[in-house]
Amino acid sequence: MSVPSEPRAAGAPVYKARWSRLRRLLRLVLSLLDPRAYLHALRLVNYYNYAHVIPRRRLRPGPGARISPNATFAYPERIEIGRRLHLGARCMLWAGPGQGRIVIGDDVLFGPEVMVTASGYRFNEGQPVTDQPMAEADVVIGCDVWIGARAILLPGARIGDGAIIAAGAVVRGEIPAMAIAAGVPAQVVGRRTLPGPG
Repeated sequence: MSVPSEPRAAGAPVYKARWSRLRRLLRLVLSLLDPRAYLHALRLVNYYNYAHVIPRRRLRPGPGARISPNATFAYPERIEIGRRLHLGARCMLWAGPGQGRIVIGDDVLFGPEVMVTASGYRFNEGQPVTDQPMAEADVVIGCDVWIGARAILLPGARIGDGAIIAAGAVVRGEIPAMAIAAGVPAQVVGRRTLPGPG
């Protein structure tokens, strides 16, 4: 790392260094010879195997389910999935280690990076928190529900049929059918209305 010989004036423009082709080629060659890169690749394969591949084999989704190849699952034997699920990129479905279930109805749409967990650590029974027992409660998602990107559904969340959960919302209780919920914690901010028969 080089240290500038004289300090820059506050607000002076800073530019990203431009590497020559030779320097970029050298970086490529050195990275191919670095055993740490291969060790990291093995770690990624191991993670993908235990977080997606093995649990995905034990998951029993309903017909027509589309599940992103980088979604992760914990305790898939306690995850129930209805028909035509669309599970977006990097979603996490973590059922509880003891009895906490995740139940998903038909035609549910998950945006990317949604997290659903049916368990969490207790925190008043000693230290460190990772040694505490888990508190579990089922998460139930009705049919025709849309869950926006990066929403979080906590243990005990119950979402009624036709509801919409806004991006980034945190659900820890009950959301009624056809409600639109947003915020932290999620609160009903509107109602979904559908056109009548035609």
